Amino acid sequence: MLRKIRLTFAIFFFVLITLLFLDFTGTLHGWFGWMAKIQFLPAVLALNVGVVIALIVLTLLLGRVYCSVICPLGVFQDVAAWLGKKQKKNRYSYSPALNWLRYGVLAVFALALVGGVGSLAALLAPYSAYGRIASNLFVPLYQWGNNLLAYLAERADSYMFYSVDVWVKSVGTFVVAALTFVILAVLAWRNGRTYCNTICPVGTVLGFLSRFSLLKPVIDTSKCNSCGLCARNCKASCIDSANHKIDYSRYVACMDCLGKCKKGAIRYERPRKQVQPSSAAAGKADSGQATEKVDNARRAFFSAGTMFAATTLLKAQEKKVDGGLAVIEDKKIPERATPIYPAGSLGARHFTQHCTACQLCVSVCPNQVLRPSGNLLTLMQPEMSYERGYCRPECTKCSEVCPAGAIRPISLADKSSTQIGHAVWIKKNCVPLTDGVECGNCARHCPSGAITMVLSDAEDDKSPKIPVVNVERCIGCGACENLCPARPFSAIYVEGHERHRVI
Repeated sequence: MLRKIRLTFAIFFFVLITLLFLDFTGTLHGWFGWMAKIQFLPAVLALNVGVVIALIVLTLLLGRVYCSVICPLGVFQDVAAWLGKKQKKNRYSYSPALNWLRYGVLAVFALALVGGVGSLAALLAPYSAYGRIASNLFVPLYQWGNNLLAYLAERADSYMFYSVDVWVKSVGTFVVAALTFVILAVLAWRNGRTYCNTICPVGTVLGFLSRFSLLKPVIDTSKCNSCGLCARNCKASCIDSANHKIDYSRYVACMDCLGKCKKGAIRYERPRKQVQPSSAAAGKADSGQATEKVDNARRAFFSAGTMFAATTLLKAQEKKVDGGLAVIEDKKIPERATPIYPAGSLGARHFTQHCTACQLCVSVCPNQVLRPSGNLLTLMQPEMSYERGYCRPECTKCSEVCPAGAIRPISLADKSSTQIGHAVWIKKNCVPLTDGVECGNCARHCPSGAITMVLSDAEDDKSPKIPVVNVERCIGCGACENLCPARPFSAIYVEGHERHRVI
């Protein structure tokens, strides 16, 4: 019964958290966005004391329930392990804990967070790892399915669905996500919860707390016949059936062992003082019963690593003007001295210190402005760029879904008055000067009225007009950069600010 309850909640959390990344309309976030905010690391970085205390209390009461129910990466590994069971049952065995590796990784993770090396912390964090997998691997498949439905609906004169652009936001992040998916899937398929009990920093912290949990699986030595069936079905490799011991720091509260024991020798209860196996053996010897110890061969803790690299190259369909007379060249990303971060992030320092690179904001951005960074220090953390769209003043979706407090909730009024950067004009790229035609696109579409068109030659009334930027009014939304017709580089681009300010 306990296992069925655990599975029900695990499926509920896993499906809905996955849908948070897949739902490009943002509909589900109003109902289930709290599921992202109760993840352990985002709650810590957001200083969400209530959630952190609740997760700690839950662990002290029931053990590592978080790892088996709430954490999407843990449930993902369970799915891979379940598929592995289809090939071979009873395939696990007890292996001693590699505490030097567990606590070593935790120390490196803590130093990375303190030192502001967000890319390293994001590689190790479980929620961030699953977010990358969902955002880079699952989302394109979901969007292709949506576009197929949109095509079929259009043929039936229905507009229930609409097509969306499917594109790789960052090749580097895509490769990291693909490697993470393959490595974790192979490890879980062969050895169960290897990642959770050797690499995961959250699992190490909760594992330490779970040693003191109120309820634990307890082996009744009077009923146990040392068959080893519980150990051979323990995906955490934490049950030493030969010595009737369980490593509670690695037990992930999956409840699988409870249903496998045919003698009912394992119960989930409050531990009591137990007789040592040696004393029990002596008592059985006095009654004339001999005890045989089953010596199970231990498998190697790590399987041979399977190196796999998956690189998908998506070639964008050539965009042509009406009649196909000429090819419109795609824009290139300008070299910005300072990256641009969304309104609500306060600035570069606050954003990089709190962001877990889970990619949730990237998935829900309707304007295709956010994409993972390629900078080594901020690798996979989102930053803004305006080749495919601009940050509309009426949109605050990224601030609504961020679970770690990297992008704080912000009102529409505050966003319209928050300066995240300022526009910079590049004279050599400007169409009126290069082609001798009137333009003014940047001034017409500037939502803050920060751009004015003036004569390039004040003494010549017939000279082409060029833009002048009022940096005190510009909020850095990128409308000018996105709508500038100059190719391949815009004649006007946004330079980010280290610290945001209200204008």
